[in-house]
Amino acid sequence: MKLKTKQELIDEIKKIRDQGWHKSIKITIDNRNDGAVGNTLESLLGITENNLPIPNAREWELKGQRKNSSSLITLKHIEPSPRAAKIVPQVLLPYYGWKHPLAGMRYPENEMSFRSTTGANAYTKRGFKLEIDRDSNKVKFVFDASKCDVLDAEILSWLRSVEKRVGLGPLNPEPYWGFEDLKYAIGEKVKNCFYVIADTKIENKHEYFMYESLFILSGFSFEKFIDCLENGIILIDFDARTGHNHGTKFRIRQNHWINLYENVEKIF
Repeated sequence: MKLKTKQELIDEIKKIRDQGWHKSIKITIDNRNDGAVGNTLESLLGITENNLPIPNAREWELKGQRKNSSSLITLKHIEPSPRAAKIVPQVLLPYYGWKHPLAGMRYPENEMSFRSTTGANAYTKRGFKLEIDRDSNKVKFVFDASKCDVLDAEILSWLRSVEKRVGLGPLNPEPYWGFEDLKYAIGEKVKNCFYVIADTKIENKHEYFMYESLFILSGFSFEKFIDCLENGIILIDFDARTGHNHGTKFRIRQNHWINLYENVEKIF
């Protein structure tokens, strides 16, 4: 693979922009693929995934998003501490889970689910919230039964079941993520990046992209990361069912990606 300077790579992306619409290399109709924007651009550049042809490529990634998209991008899978407690399978699922919607169909009748996309700026309908504790340098996952939407019959029934299973006090042990652990894990993953935004259209049941904007993002800021958590821009997504934890994810709203970096250079 021939190495290129950053400017050469920028020039190639500009040429791709000037060529207009490009057919997605991924099937996205009825099978949404949030990586398709970046994957298609990588294909057009003739490179493999996240293998940019520049000398310090390990410090750079290519990220892409659809214009005006409200979906979330996964930054990193990180399970909560204390790790020895196995919080998701041994606390959240058995004591705070609910019947899986496909229990008795795809899964056994007793299949349970715990899915929660949770931020720091509002409680969920089931009373969960993130708490950014700068004194103890922790991001905490908390439960407050008084914040549950008991006007919703399903939530009220679930809350009563929680009371029988474990009571309505705080989570014990309390799930958390230490700042130092996050700084390393997120900082290693969220590298400097070429960040593209594409307009989209559908023709003959296939998606096409037009690359409209390119930003060069550098200097990941952990303080900005924490600010994004406090402001509900980054959320934590639990997705588990009986016997299978799909992973606990830190996810960011797409149109706020640039908020994580000290240096933001708009190329076009």
